Amino acid sequence: MILSVENLCFSYGAHQVLQQVDFAVEKGEFLSILGPNGVGKSTLFRCMLGTLTGYQGSVLVKGREIRTLSHRERAQRIAYIPQSHRPTFGYTVLDTALMGTTRQFSPFQQPKRAQTDMALAALERVGVLHLAQRNFAHLSGGEQQLVLIARAIAQQSDILIMDEPTSALDYGNQLRVLRQVRDLSREGYTVLLSTHNPQHALTFADRVLALHNGTVAAHGTAKEVLNPELLRRLYRVEAILADTPGGSVIVPLTEEGES
Repeated sequence: MILSVENLCFSYGAHQVLQQVDFAVEKGEFLSILGPNGVGKSTLFRCMLGTLTGYQGSVLVKGREIRTLSHRERAQRIAYIPQSHRPTFGYTVLDTALMGTTRQFSPFQQPKRAQTDMALAALERVGVLHLAQRNFAHLSGGEQQLVLIARAIAQQSDILIMDEPTSALDYGNQLRVLRQVRDLSREGYTVLLSTHNPQHALTFADRVLALHNGTVAAHGTAKEVLNPELLRRLYRVEAILADTPGGSVIVPLTEEGES
């Protein structure tokens, strides 16, 4: 088991956010984390990344408790891919990808040819090598997200954690990014990705972890757990699942009383 969360509880003061959260992820698995706003998805990720350490329970990465590891040791195991953003400084795409290799040298060293080749290979892997000398801030949201994925690949970590990476992207870019993420999981990367769109989980993920009121509402394969009852519990909407030649599709019922 590459990552396991056991009996995880976390509170901000008197406010309990996570309660007895248990799950595990295998190597090469794509786990989608679902739940409404404020349910604790980002807090869960921060615990798994080791940036929040005041939790009860354990977060084990390859058998090691994450909060006992140094920053460099955590970077060797887990890469974080945030939502695309407009940076303050005008880094090139190549510079941005190179940031993923910083754990390989001291803060006072310049990247060597090996690190540059690693960053270029990562950019090529996600199809944006032709943008290497472009200003990262001038890219589209979808292009930025692919560059951030390349940065994580250059970090050479086995686990990729992605917090709502498609929330600011248009429909086409959402699909392009998610296809890349699914392909990475098939190559052996372990992916944990939170999303507000349950259709993304149904289409791309191997397994789903649904959080509700800080607890695990469901955990299993997407086809097993994504059903009208769970969607009603998480999002207070009525929906059905329809089979299509392209797979199952979630269809919201827009009129009261439809069934």
